[in-house]
Parts: sequence; structure tokens; C-alpha cells
Amino acid sequence: MTTKDEQARREALIEASRTPSYRKVRRVKPEESPVTPVDKVPDPELGHAPIAKERYTSAEFMRLEWERMWTKVWLLGGFEQDLREGGDYICTDIGRESVLIVRQNDGSVRAFYNVCQHRGNRLRAEGTGSTDSFKCQYHHWDYDLDGTFKRIPDLDTFPQGAPACAGIRQLPCETWNGTVWFSLNPDAGPLADYLHPVGAHLEPYHFGKMAITRDITVEWNCNWKASVDAFNESYHVQGIHPQLMWYLHDLDLQIDVYGRHNRYLIPFGTLSPRVRKPNTIPDPIKVIMKAAGMDPADYDEPIENIRRDVQKFKRRHGAAQGKDYSGLNDDQLTDDYHYLLFPNVTLNTHADDLMLFRQRPHPTDPDRMYYDVWTLELIPDGQEWPERPKHLHVRHGEKSIGLVLDQDAQNLPGVQAGMHSAGFDGLWLGSQELRIRHFHHVLDWYLYGDGQPPADEK
Repeated sequence: MTTKDEQARREALIEASRTPSYRKVRRVKPEESPVTPVDKVPDPELGHAPIAKERYTSAEFMRLEWERMWTKVWLLGGFEQDLREGGDYICTDIGRESVLIVRQNDGSVRAFYNVCQHRGNRLRAEGTGSTDSFKCQYHHWDYDLDGTFKRIPDLDTFPQGAPACAGIRQLPCETWNGTVWFSLNPDAGPLADYLHPVGAHLEPYHFGKMAITRDITVEWNCNWKASVDAFNESYHVQGIHPQLMWYLHDLDLQIDVYGRHNRYLIPFGTLSPRVRKPNTIPDPIKVIMKAAGMDPADYDEPIENIRRDVQKFKRRHGAAQGKDYSGLNDDQLTDDYHYLLFPNVTLNTHADDLMLFRQRPHPTDPDRMYYDVWTLELIPDGQEWPERPKHLHVRHGEKSIGLVLDQDAQNLPGVQAGMHSAGFDGLWLGSQELRIRHFHHVLDWYLYGDGQPPADEK
């Protein structure tokens, strides 16, 4: 039981993290080619109050998130490369709901609640596949690809006739840059407006030309927001990932926030200012050079020139390698343009590949979540696409997901346990963690405001 004073303190902490002041951003005109902006935008005034720990542990807060945020926003469902032909589908779960995303025979894509209208059975398990119709395995009620009833066995035994809904219920669904999105909100509005302005930022990368090379879901014992936090600041690199300091710059990064979404720009192919300059090229930087087609053994320039020279090399040789870098600036040829698409999509975006994380809440437990990892690689023009890997679903510890992600996964259960401690009041954030503070303000727009962030300048 909490005392009235404790409850008032917690409410004050939550209240203190509301009502930010935001700048406006220019909307790209339709006739303009998408170009990723690089200028630093002014930081909003978000205050310095602690972020209440109850946001990560409270079942009541979890309920508010579901009712006021998850059911209102646009959500990533998957990739168009899994929907090449009519009848191809993606089944994805979010919280208590399951959604079918289906390529229609006319080429369009539609989304539906994954539930039979007879007795509520799920029509498909989570994953991808292809079908001519969606037949419920309970009583064989059958639905066409457009969601309408195809066959109801023994329909004449239902005096009331077929359900008035005419089939499984449809949801808003749109595609963008090789990805497919849905919303549980019938009044969600256009996806382009939701992604503005960062949708235009990311279009020069051509995700639709990247093949999925990894697809894994891991069950983690932490709140979904703890995972979002972990991947949206570089402050922890020197703590959890010391090996990364030998090929990226982790300090004083450019951070930009835009309406719902945010990013930082992190230089690769260079050293952290936290480490002493080595006498030889570090092995991680050699990997970057070799991936570009350079031989580190032939390089005799100072280490601090490598990032620049990798960019020049890729600019000169990209076309011959079947890779179109014409829409990217020089820094994008080496660096990680790292975006958070609110609420739960983190993109580690590079010229030749994409590592995308999707954080999903557990249906009932605020101390658990589902962590999706997709990696994609740019396929050179004329080169055959690799076979799509099978989706893996594992629990934490059952399988390595790579050194860096294993380090994060090992740490997060301890973070979640500490959130429950009487000795901890809430997150104490510094300037390197501005993206986390911004993320919580956007969440508060949905939970306590009118449900819509301030409109950007057109």
C-alpha cells in the first residue's frame, strides 16, 4: 500500500514530465527530391525533472498506454518483400491484438484483425505465409483475401444468418519505402503525415532494395520502454560496449527531435574521443574498410583520415559495384543515421544495410516485452537476392543475437528490477539522453493530451 504522500510524489513526477515546447519544421514539397537534412535543429525545452519509474512498472500505466497510445498510432507490420504475390501475408501481434496484413490480387495491401467472427479463434499464427483464403481451423469458416466471407458451413442452421460485419474487420494499412504499416485506429490519418518529416529523411536509402538477412524475436524481462531507452542514447557505449569505442564516435553527438520522432547522427570508421589513438588500425575499422572494397594493408594515411577516405572510395566505386549512392551525402556512406519512429521502431540506417529494432509490449505484464531484430542488406543491381531466413522466436539466453545486443540484453533485466526498488525514484537524464526525454514527452501527448502532437509547419 502506498501512502497519500507517496502517491502525490509519484503523480508529481509524472506531471513534471509533460507539456514541452517544440519548434516547427518545414514540410518537404512534393516536387522536391527527398534529401536527408544534416543541419542541427534547436533543442526543445523539455525540462530536467526525473522520469517516474512507475511508467515502467505500473499495470495502470500499461493500460493507459494501450487505450490512449497503442490503439491510436501507426505501427510497423513488416516488409513488402514478404508480400510479393497475391495471397502473401504477414501475421503480427501487438499487445492483446493480432493483425493480418495481406497482399491482394490487385496488388493493393490490406490489414485485418486476425480473428474469426464465429467464436473468436485466431486465423493464423504469427509469421509470414501465402494462402488462397483464411480458413478457421475450428469450424472451417472461410474468408477471402479481402476479408469477406467465402464460406460458412451449415449457414442454414443460423436463424440469424451470417454476421452483419460481412467478414473479418479491416484496419488502416499503408506502405512506405519497402515497409508496411497498420493502425488499430480507424481514424489514424495518412501514414505520410504520421511519419513527417523523417519519412522524407529516410527515402534516399531505398529500403525496398535491401533483402532481409536476419529475422528474430527475443522475449526480454523488461518493459518495452526500457529497450527503447537503451537504443536511443550513446552514453552507455563507454559502459556496456567498450569495444565499440574503437570504430565509432560516441560523445557529443548531434541530436535532433521532430514532432513525434527523433534521431542522432553517429560517425563510424573513427575513434571515440574516450580512447587513446592506437599505433595500428583497429580491427573493427578494418572491417569497415574491407566492406567498402579497400585493403587496410595498403593504407598509409593517419587513422583519423580513414572515415573520409572510405567515403571517397565508396563514392568513386559505388556505381561499379551496382550500388546507387547518389541520393546520400558523404557522411551517410559511413555513418549511422539513427532514428526512432515513435513509438517503437529504431533504425540503425547505413548506406549498405539497415538494422531495425521493433519493441513490442507484453499483452499483460509490464515487466516483459518482445524485441524484434531485422537486418537487411542492400543488394547490388543485377545480383540475385539471397533466400529469406526463417523467423526465430527465442527467450533471452537461448541464443546469442550478437555481442553488442547480448550486452544490452544481459543488462536490461537488472534495469527493470531496479525500477521496482524503494531506493529509486526515477530516471535522472542528462543532455546525452535528450532523445529519451523527448520520447516520454511524446508518449504524454497521447496519454494526457488531446491525442495529437502539435502540427508541423507546412
